[in-house]
Amino acid sequence: MHVIVRDNNVDQALRALKKKMQREGIFREMKLRRNYEKPSERRAREKAEAVRRHRKLLRKRLEREGF
Repeated sequence: MHVIVRDNNVDQALRALKKKMQREGIFREMKLRRNYEKPSERRAREKAEAVRRHRKLLRKRLEREGF
């Protein structure tokens, strides 16, 4: 991941780096890796995330179709 520092403006480059990291999901992954997660907890979390994503997709689809 690269960020260009222009005119010695480190603050702007840092903001750009944070935005890129947020978009890539690096902060979220760092938070998850902070503590050990049992495999069963990981599966349950991933399944719950998948259910949330699916429900969100259905809501958006229903909204688009005008229901």
